[in-house]
Amino acid sequence: MKFFHTADWHLGKIVQGVHMTEDQRHVLEQLTEAARTEQPDAIIIAGDLYDRAVPPTDAVRLLDDALSEIVLGLGIPVIAVSGNHDSPNRLHFGSGFMKEKGFHMTGILEPDAAPVILEDEHGEVHFHCVPFADPSVVRALYEDDTVTNHDEAMRCLLERRCGDLDQAARHVMIGHAFVTPGAEPEENTSTSERPLSVGGAEYVDAGRFGKFHYTALGHLHRAHSVGSPVVRYSGSPLKYSISEETHNKGFLCVELDGEGQVSVEHRPLNPRRDMRTVEGTLAEILEMPHSEDYVFVRLLDETPVLYPMERIRSVFPNALHVSRVMPVRPDRTDIPGRRTEEMDDAAMFRAFHKEITGSAPDEETEELFRSVLDELLADERETMKEAVKR
Repeated sequence: MKFFHTADWHLGKIVQGVHMTEDQRHVLEQLTEAARTEQPDAIIIAGDLYDRAVPPTDAVRLLDDALSEIVLGLGIPVIAVSGNHDSPNRLHFGSGFMKEKGFHMTGILEPDAAPVILEDEHGEVHFHCVPFADPSVVRALYEDDTVTNHDEAMRCLLERRCGDLDQAARHVMIGHAFVTPGAEPEENTSTSERPLSVGGAEYVDAGRFGKFHYTALGHLHRAHSVGSPVVRYSGSPLKYSISEETHNKGFLCVELDGEGQVSVEHRPLNPRRDMRTVEGTLAEILEMPHSEDYVFVRLLDETPVLYPMERIRSVFPNALHVSRVMPVRPDRTDIPGRRTEEMDDAAMFRAFHKEITGSAPDEETEELFRSVLDELLADERETMKEAVKR
């Protein structure tokens, strides 16, 4: 059996004020085309279909378009669970009759939910759908007071829902959780992933999934395996923060043979625009080739730059953020001996500049400082004059 493993679509995502809907449509069209070409037996979405509980209208329309094309147009079943960004009840609506058409959506946690069963020439494959659920929900649903964190919640869910697996079938688990090889997290998180809880209570041990032939996970945005080649995150289809700059985005093509042996291949998705860092002085950046990419700019100018974004967007019209990198000295041993109250404004500025950057300000920088200072002092004098008149 062949299926595509995807997750973390985050439809409706806004990055630095920019709506990503058209970028998401671009990669979902590639996913659909891959499904049309390869005709997988199913497509998995392991949570976070939307970016927030109440998604914008264009995000809902995009999901409807994608699912209609895949499920109704191509006749390929889609099996999905809700993630921590989704509204479980909203996603679960209509799941009873939609499964008759091939869309199997598990939004809310039900105590005795049966797996989705598909068949190939080797027999049945059972897809066990475990939506994201807070430990308090699991504890109340199963009346199990031992559930106090996400790992214990997963243990409870797997025992109650997947305790006695049919040995004649092959089994795939679909979940949305922060899974690690042990007690400590891996370096696979990004700033666009919402924490599931505080401290270490959000982590789930990858050893929990040893009984399954394959575990399809969502939540972490980089594609990688966890503790086992068959316990995997597909990653998100797009970069959603600059912390994901080095990620290779796409989906996983999984093949399960008659004996339950698994082969996995990562398939890339080509973004409409890349997301990357650009670094240099303003003069250097303005000489760079024009690009439509989403860029985060790090300015290396030693002197302040006024209104840099307007100028940068002449080269990078989709620049999302500009920051100025201030060199910080590794040591601070040469702090001036004079007390600051004994210095005039210019001397204090020179001392501050040298302490922070390691060098004295050049003539242009000092002139800029004097100009700004004179302007501030003039404004202050005018304010005092007005106060005296009143």
